Amino acid sequence: METAHAADLRERFLVDELFVPGEVSGVYTHDDRLVVGGALPGADQLELPAWEDVLGVTSHLERRELGIINVAEAGHVLVDGEKFELGHLDGLYVGRGAEVVFAGADAAFYFVSAPATVTYPTTTLGHDTIEPVAIGTAKGASQRHLFRYAWGEELRTDQLQFGVTVIADGSVWNTLPPHLHERRTEVYLYVDLEEDDRVFHFLGQPGATRHLLVKNREAVISPPWSIHAGAGTASYAFVWAMAGENNAYTDLRPVALEEL
Repeated sequence: METAHAADLRERFLVDELFVPGEVSGVYTHDDRLVVGGALPGADQLELPAWEDVLGVTSHLERRELGIINVAEAGHVLVDGEKFELGHLDGLYVGRGAEVVFAGADAAFYFVSAPATVTYPTTTLGHDTIEPVAIGTAKGASQRHLFRYAWGEELRTDQLQFGVTVIADGSVWNTLPPHLHERRTEVYLYVDLEEDDRVFHFLGQPGATRHLLVKNREAVISPPWSIHAGAGTASYAFVWAMAGENNAYTDLRPVALEEL
């Protein structure tokens, strides 16, 4: 990473072109074997693909669990035929073994799946029903609200954790100071950015960090050895998702700015 060109970093860690009209797109990473994907149904209904050649199964959730967040306007998800309405930034946890269909002309569904050995119930996670945690300060340009949808408490999952962080108007920084969690991979999807705005996403090991320039609805994979922090050119939000050896939400090591 320390000697990679910007194009190499984008090839290895940036997930773009997730939201293609009329398609379900996805990327498989060996970092905790996550699948990161997007569905843009338009006028159609789109089934969650098995991607049998990659996952070796005939149904995507045969051995996986799934987190979904709608990053656009209202739509719905069918789970084994049951309809779940999702508005902007509403989430849905889907347990192992289910069949999933995405629908909604104005919806854009982001999803992350992780291997699972236990089946837990499908649960709706309304953005307005989650009590946010206030983090950061206006003085430090880091004021934000953390919405924990699945984080090792309250909602039971096998290993998947996900939620949304919303940056306040006038602030730019997320996850500052940064941290590491060496037993879990984390993925950030940046959303609610204007067309001309960007986030400078910092990654790498402390003392040797690099950055990616990320636009709306692009994601960055942060392996367990990498920090993950960013600064935007305007207010924005991001969806975070984690999976790995340990699903204790507080299992992290803060990294002081001097270490960077």
